[in-house]
Amino acid sequence: MIIGVPKEVKDHESRVGVTPAGAKALIEAGHKVLVEHDAGALSAMPDDEYQDAGAEIVGSAYDVWRLADMVVKVKEPVEKEYRHFREGLVLFTYLHLAPIKDLTDALLDKKVTGIAYETVRDRAGALPLLTPMSEVAGRLSVQVGAEYLTKEHGGRGLLLGGVPGVPPANVCIIGGGVVGTNAAKIALGMGAKVTLVDLNLNRLRELDDIFNGRVFTMASNSYNIGRAVSEADLLIGGVLIPGAAAPKIVTRAMVEKMKKGAVVVDVAIDQGGCIETAHPTTHSDPSYEVNGVVHYCVTNMPAAVPNTSTLALTNATFPYVMKLAKLGATAAIQEDNGIAEGVNTYAGVLTYEAVAAAQQRDWKSVGDLV
Repeated sequence: MIIGVPKEVKDHESRVGVTPAGAKALIEAGHKVLVEHDAGALSAMPDDEYQDAGAEIVGSAYDVWRLADMVVKVKEPVEKEYRHFREGLVLFTYLHLAPIKDLTDALLDKKVTGIAYETVRDRAGALPLLTPMSEVAGRLSVQVGAEYLTKEHGGRGLLLGGVPGVPPANVCIIGGGVVGTNAAKIALGMGAKVTLVDLNLNRLRELDDIFNGRVFTMASNSYNIGRAVSEADLLIGGVLIPGAAAPKIVTRAMVEKMKKGAVVVDVAIDQGGCIETAHPTTHSDPSYEVNGVVHYCVTNMPAAVPNTSTLALTNATFPYVMKLAKLGATAAIQEDNGIAEGVNTYAGVLTYEAVAAAQQRDWKSVGDLV
């Protein structure tokens, strides 16, 4: 199989879909790897490392997409990449289709097999390709939030951990999954007072044990969320429904009651955001204010730390890349239920129920098509 690795073109997206080590393993397995010039440069993986691994450096994205049987990326394609789509192409990347109707249209129109990192499941039913970036984004959300709490960025002028005689900032985290757990670790490490809200009481019990009672846990309902949000200096949204649009847990009315100069970081923004006042931003223009509350809603947060993020992501994705290359997409889908769960579009048909629900479309199980 010919595997194509284009340079990411989303704003300030600096990760890369395959590392030199991954390219070497694919080539040793008998495959061909095409890497666009400087695709890995911003992740500290220059062209010469790919060449040493046996990959071919290609001068243009057009040729990578045109020649590849499977394109391996990091982020969902942006509009200027849609022209590269063609029937029979396999695209393996984050897709986040639920809030992006035009991308769904383009994939269906060109009959691309779109396999989304964020919906692939392992044998335990977990989301192994979403987890590493959720870990990065969760940890990074607190670093970013601490920076935006400074007066220079429009925040309240707070040091997250306070100092002796001055109390720490209040951090409220909505969602006790991978993002929320990792955010709580960093917030506690920086000395903040942390409140974590989740709907699942058993998960709250687990978190109470994990953090030895140092995190204040709160059952999710509108009253509790409203109270916790009003007291927050930093609010982090980390709610996920796999493949679906994120529910709006924090309402505009709740945000309006927050302190002036408080900060919102909505990590769920890839899936539409779980805070009603959130809308997608970029690394070039990352923040805005609503009623004096600073919002940071960058859709590719882990790109701020591309070396760490690329290594963490490809550690998880590469076994799937290898299986898809070895078997071909159709056979891999038939053999591996986890890969089948990742298929969002196949032969012009939408194959993921949560995306269909978000966009009010018809869908079919990929199992009925292969």
